Amino acid sequence: MAKSVILRLPYSIIEKLSREAKKLDMSVEEYVIELISSSLDPLERAHEYIEASLGLLEQAIEEVKRGDIRQGAEKLWGATSLAIKAYAWWRDKRRLVSHGELWEYRRIVEKELGEWVYDSWMVANSMHICFYEGWCSREDLEEAYKRIKRLIEEIAKRIRES
Repeated sequence: MAKSVILRLPYSIIEKLSREAKKLDMSVEEYVIELISSSLDPLERAHEYIEASLGLLEQAIEEVKRGDIRQGAEKLWGATSLAIKAYAWWRDKRRLVSHGELWEYRRIVEKELGEWVYDSWMVANSMHICFYEGWCSREDLEEAYKRIKRLIEEIAKRIRES
């Protein structure tokens, strides 16, 4: 699994990162990766995105253990979206910039990996809704985690083998 570290930054910097990420419809993690990896080639970016995806997957489990279902759900969504974006960088050297592009590109991933990707994608989207609505349970997250993990690990395997 991907390693992650906790980075302590002044609150004012975190607020600025959050505002800028929101303007671009990105998570803070994705925005920071984008800033850092802007000089990397597409394959290197794909590697950075998939490692961040794996890190968020781990963080989701930690959030569930702490009892924060909403944050766990959002981390599962973030991990999935970063994995799809990693696939786009890896396969087509393409940056996906909107939810609409993610939905469209997911179809490419589904055609190449299998129909099961549809279920993983839909579960991830339900986790995104759960973050805002708070309707899901710990059991929902645990089931979602299994399906999402399969998708992310399959994408990671392809990217790492290239």
